[in-house]
Amino acid sequence: MKASRQTTLIASILLVACLGGSVLLLRGLDRVRSGATLEEVLYVPSPQALKRMSLGYDGLLADIYWTRAVQYFGTKFHAGAEHYDLLAPLLEITTNLDPHLIVAYQYGGNFLAPKPPHGAGMPQRAIQLMEYGIRNNPDDWHLYYQLGFIYYMDLKDYGHAADAFARGSRVPNAHPWLKLLSGFMAERAGDINTARMMWTTTFETTYDKSIKANAAAHLRALQVDEDVTKLEGAVARYKERSGHLPSSFGDLTAAGMLRGTPRDPLGNLYKLTSDGRVELQSPDDFPFVEKGTPPGYVPPRVPKLLPTD
Repeated sequence: MKASRQTTLIASILLVACLGGSVLLLRGLDRVRSGATLEEVLYVPSPQALKRMSLGYDGLLADIYWTRAVQYFGTKFHAGAEHYDLLAPLLEITTNLDPHLIVAYQYGGNFLAPKPPHGAGMPQRAIQLMEYGIRNNPDDWHLYYQLGFIYYMDLKDYGHAADAFARGSRVPNAHPWLKLLSGFMAERAGDINTARMMWTTTFETTYDKSIKANAAAHLRALQVDEDVTKLEGAVARYKERSGHLPSSFGDLTAAGMLRGTPRDPLGNLYKLTSDGRVELQSPDDFPFVEKGTPPGYVPPRVPKLLPTD
C-alpha cells in the first residue's frame, strides 16, 4: 500500500472515531432531556478536561453548554428559585470551550448579577465571568460597559465601576459615553440620573431586541420612581400648608403645585389614594419599579417587557 493511501486510510479511521466519540458525548449531554440530572451531565474534572474530551468540536460543545445554561436559568427563573448553584459552572464551561462567545458574557452577566427573583444574586461570579471575557476579547468595549454596570447597579461600587468604564473608553471605537459614565461614577452622581444614562446607553447601542426591551422597561421604571417621588413630595407640601391631604391632583393644580394631570410613561393616569400615596394604574406593566405599587404588591414572576420601536 502506498504511503499516501495509508495516510489517507489512517486519517479516515481517526475522523470516523472522532465523529463517533463526539456523537456519544453529545448524546450523553442530551440525557438532560430524558431525566438525568444536570449534575450528572456536568460531572467533569474541569472545563479544560471537557475541552480535551470535545475532540476538536469546542465551538459546537460551547453552543450546547450555552443552550443548557439558558435552559437552566429559564427553568429556575420561572419556578421562582432563590438558588442557581449550577449557573456559574455552566457559564464557565461554556466560555472555556469558546472564549469568544460574546453572548455568553453579555447574557451570563445579566443572569448572574441581579438579586432574586430577577437573577442569581452572584455579582462576584458575574464579575469573574466578565473579566475572563475581557482578557479574551480585549477590544470589545461592550464587556467593559457590562462590567461597570454590574459594579454600579448590583454592588454600588462606584470606584470599580469608574475604573471599568475608563478601561472600556480606551478601547478603539468605544462608545464616547463610557468616558462620561466613568466621570459620573467618580463623582458619585445622583442614582436616578446615572442609572437613566446607563440604561439609555444600553438601549441605544444594542441591536438585540430582548436587551433593548429590558433597557426600555428599566427606563420606564426610573421615570415612574422619579414621578412618584415628586408627586408625593407635592402632596406632603400641600398637607403642610393646608392641614389636610388633597382629594385629587386637581387640588394640587389649583394650589399652583402641579401642572396638568400626571400620567405614567405609558400614558395612564396616576392614582392618588386617600392616605396621600401615588400609585400606578397597572403596576404589572412596569417591572423593576421601586415606587408606585399598592401595599403588599407582588410583581409577576416573569416581567412584562413591552416591545420597543
